[in-house]
Amino acid sequence: MDSPETRNESLVAEGIPDEGTIFGVSKAMAQIKKKAERIAPTDIPVLIRGESGTGKEVIAKHLHMHSLVSDGPFVKVNCAAIPGPLLESELFGYEKGAFTGALDTKPGRVETANGGTLFLDEIGDMAPDLQTKLLHLLHDGTFSRIGGHETLRARLRILCATNCDLETAIEKGTFRQDLFYRIDVVSLHLPPLRERREDIELLVDYLFAKLSKKFQREVPPPSKSVIALLQKWNWPGNIRELENWVARYIILGSEQVMNADVRPRAPVEEAPEQTRAAGPVQLKVLAREAALAAERTLILRSLEANQWNRRKAARELHISYRALLYKIRDAGLSDR
Repeated sequence: MDSPETRNESLVAEGIPDEGTIFGVSKAMAQIKKKAERIAPTDIPVLIRGESGTGKEVIAKHLHMHSLVSDGPFVKVNCAAIPGPLLESELFGYEKGAFTGALDTKPGRVETANGGTLFLDEIGDMAPDLQTKLLHLLHDGTFSRIGGHETLRARLRILCATNCDLETAIEKGTFRQDLFYRIDVVSLHLPPLRERREDIELLVDYLFAKLSKKFQREVPPPSKSVIALLQKWNWPGNIRELENWVARYIILGSEQVMNADVRPRAPVEEAPEQTRAAGPVQLKVLAREAALAAERTLILRSLEANQWNRRKAARELHISYRALLYKIRDAGLSDR
């Protein structure tokens, strides 16, 4: 089996950060690192939890590369991206003639991952009937293709990830409690980026080097003043949003644009101090300005989290689509 150093080189070659970048210097991630070191060289299932964009897939790949099956394949399945009826055939495969259009026998991702790791992303979106079949696989490592009568066996490690509250899903009856206990042998709760601000500079350095190479652009790295501004923002989209910012900076090649783009996103808590510094004001005026600033920040966070899909943001904010359009206009957010 390869040494940890060799595996880390492989991680970098695949575009996966090294350990120093993955775990950073924050106390929140130090606990994750300590736990990951203990569970990586085992074959137990792991449930990786955290908000969207916190790096759950990166952690899953890191666990795989330091596991007992690191010389096997790493196969990812996004349970939210594949419609329910198709997910079963994608996971377990099918026999020729199993359904209309099944012209040949096709192995599923479980067979492809045999001898390695199967990573089930967004496990909370898996249909209940399919959860039962997954439970059998976890129980004894056996499964069968759709339309098949032969019992197949797979030796693999299963890692799962979710950004939803599975305990609430269990209460609602949309997620099996027995499956939860099977996949939640050990949990890793990844903190959002706003709870590990001291890691932002390290992440920016890594993303800047990675994306500069990808876009083949030579621009000066972000200055300390820009990094300081980035560390003030709450990053509702987490590391994925930060990566988008760095990509935009490299493509535009202008620190002034980046600076102007980040400043309006400073935490809303700063607004009252700024208002008081301007001179005496009436309490009602101060309260109204603070409320408007808070509403603007909330709307902006929701838009960013939903990739500026206004209809999704309106549903998340529990207001009508038309009302959101008015608020976007009044807050001056019409232009991204």
